Amino acid sequence: MKTNQIGMDLGGNSTMDESFVLFEKIITDRGSKYSVSGGRVTNREEVKAFLKELKRKKKYAKATHNTWAVRVEKDGQIGDIKNDDGETGAGATILRQLQQANMVNTIIVVTRWFGGVMLHGDRFKHVQDATIYFLENIEKRTT
Repeated sequence: MKTNQIGMDLGGNSTMDESFVLFEKIITDRGSKYSVSGGRVTNREEVKAFLKELKRKKKYAKATHNTWAVRVEKDGQIGDIKNDDGETGAGATILRQLQQANMVNTIIVVTRWFGGVMLHGDRFKHVQDATIYFLENIEKRTT
């Protein structure tokens, strides 16, 4: 089995070592604010526990959107799950980045606090940028 900068390689895939990482206020646009979090998960119960831990902070529980995606490997099969939390298409944007990075056993949550001005297509760019920020900074933490 090969290893890479992020963690163990599962047939070309990477996984996180940490169970909970949070980067706050990484993007601000027209009053909307974005944070990104993620961690290692291996099953649905751990996904629920991760989301519960995030929402334990009142400001995250009251956020406008906590969109997320997760990829879990079990018995050589990868299961992809996404949730838009009212931000249509945002979960798919996060999932695409996880797939491109070959990440498994990983959840990423992009949190948005709406600032009162519609961002239209820019919101997807921000979700994508937040996800990329997370992936790049996780890699830096493990090197």
